[in-house]
Amino acid sequence: MNFHHLLHQRTALLRQARLANLAFAWQRLNDWAQRIARARLRGEVTLQLADPAGDRAWPLLLARSGSQAVIEEHFTDEDIVELADILSFLAEDPRATEFSFQIEEMGARFLPAIHHELAQAGVLVHQSAPSPEDSNRGRD
Repeated sequence: MNFHHLLHQRTALLRQARLANLAFAWQRLNDWAQRIARARLRGEVTLQLADPAGDRAWPLLLARSGSQAVIEEHFTDEDIVELADILSFLAEDPRATEFSFQIEEMGARFLPAIHHELAQAGVLVHQSAPSPEDSNRGRD
């Protein structure tokens, strides 16, 4: 590929990368919203982003109401890192260090804005079939 061609395509490539990241964010948040609904999780949570300069090397998902043990039962450390990455990407304020929300409203809070931006770009959003991870749950 030609160097000058890449520079010429930079804006379009950045736009496509943003749309791909939005599609990924929509899919993962939608998956989590479905998991939360199936598990009937309720209550306020706060996602604190990692703070390498401080005492927090990893993001934390804290139950503000309800049980922290229930949160830890339903979300792996990898889930929380991915959620932190997604919410950081979506944040209007790049300096945001935490996000508080009712866990049962996660989908309603974040998905409409993603859907709107994708629709504005001409991307049709549709729910895909459950992931193999979700369809294998409960078969132990």
